[in-house]
Amino acid sequence: MSRPRIVIVGSGFAGYRTARTLSRMSRGKADITLLNPTDYFLYLPLLPQVAVGLLEPRRTAVSLTGTLRHVRLVLGEAHGIDMDARTVRYTDPEGGEGTLAYDRLVLAVGSVNKLLPIPGVAEHAHGFRGLPEALYLRDHVTRQIELASSEDDPETCSARCTFVVVGAGYTGTEVAAHGKMFTDSLVRGHPLRQGIRPRWLLLDIASRVLPELDERLSATADRVLRRRGVEVRMGTSVKEATHEGVLLTDGEFVRSRTLVWCVGVRPDPLVESTGHPLERGRLVVDPFLQVPGRPEVFACGDAAAVPDLDRPGRYTPMTAQHAWRQGRTAAVNVAASLGVGEARPYRHRDLGFVVDLGGAQAAADPLGIPLSGPVAGAVTRAYHLAAMPGNRVRVAADWLLDAVLPRQSVQLGLVRSWSVPLDTASPELARVPGGPERQARTTAGSGPGEPADAAHGGAHPAPGPVKRDDIPAEGDS
Repeated sequence: MSRPRIVIVGSGFAGYRTARTLSRMSRGKADITLLNPTDYFLYLPLLPQVAVGLLEPRRTAVSLTGTLRHVRLVLGEAHGIDMDARTVRYTDPEGGEGTLAYDRLVLAVGSVNKLLPIPGVAEHAHGFRGLPEALYLRDHVTRQIELASSEDDPETCSARCTFVVVGAGYTGTEVAAHGKMFTDSLVRGHPLRQGIRPRWLLLDIASRVLPELDERLSATADRVLRRRGVEVRMGTSVKEATHEGVLLTDGEFVRSRTLVWCVGVRPDPLVESTGHPLERGRLVVDPFLQVPGRPEVFACGDAAAVPDLDRPGRYTPMTAQHAWRQGRTAAVNVAASLGVGEARPYRHRDLGFVVDLGGAQAAADPLGIPLSGPVAGAVTRAYHLAAMPGNRVRVAADWLLDAVLPRQSVQLGLVRSWSVPLDTASPELARVPGGPERQARTTAGSGPGEPADAAHGGAHPAPGPVKRDDIPAEGDS
């Protein structure tokens, strides 16, 4: 009798946990295949620390082959699912086509940047969902400070030192908090014109920072941000983005070369191709994470609308905590569908939340106990070390070195603006010249002050007259 074929699509929090749990439960009695565009699991909560040079990029990238025994990794992006034929079609990194057959399928494709119909945003903003975007932001911010230090025009200098972050959820709050500390440290080595300091704006249409969390945590984060010098503007967003800056909904025009888009996420477009009912773009599943009418298909994480059994009529939110737990439930239920163990519905209990605000500052409420300051900072770092499935010693070592040594403020020039468009179905992959097309639409994005390059993965274009801002710094290729 042939072994059952289990295909897991995606290796975010949900997909990785599913694969790891199944690999332990199957003990080699099932063929488990993980289809993913990269060979690593990205620990997203630490991505802001990569963007400011606190952590090296590979610290947040946990090897799939090194940590998932009895799991076959196939590099590629799924672009079609035939549930009648029980096959998944994919494209490998070099553009080749492939097909995977399955007896059980787990869809854990995650999410991508959420777009809003605001003029200029797709062309001038960058998201923050993958390593390429974090590396781009680190280089871009460093470059703006370095260029500003030698700029004679005060207005241009000020624009280069102004950074706008839209979205005051987890990601936006942490990016602004870490970013302000990072640029303050940069200007100590690159003095600016007298009276000019790095300026960070955090915008959101919500009434408070971190609106999804307890008001005490929100107040803690707001207090730390304002004390650090971040301009927190609630009830305000972007009305239009241009080459020169952003027009805010309150009518103010802010001259800036940097627009970081952290307004939220949307499910991966792949789930739309299944033809099954969706809930705000998420694939509807039952409490056992199975797709109705397709008992061999499971979905979890950001791609799935999972019923919240503790709040009837509602669905669990798109958070890493839920995705991680749903991954384990999906694995248990896949095994049960093959005759091993019993199926269980997905239930959850909040263990609390942590928000890293840079330095020794954080906001946390482990088991409902609100904490702030250095104590919250220690709890937050301990939580991340415990939650990471690998690289713990390396992460701790980087934190220790950062405490005693200055950060290296150099731009590597590895990721260009056109390589990380906001409108992409693959934020985990940087677009490369001549590579296969992976974008959700053919819209390239660039930060204010930088050119919008090729809409496709071809050679670099020469878009009209060259502006001063189009000239890359040395080594930025």
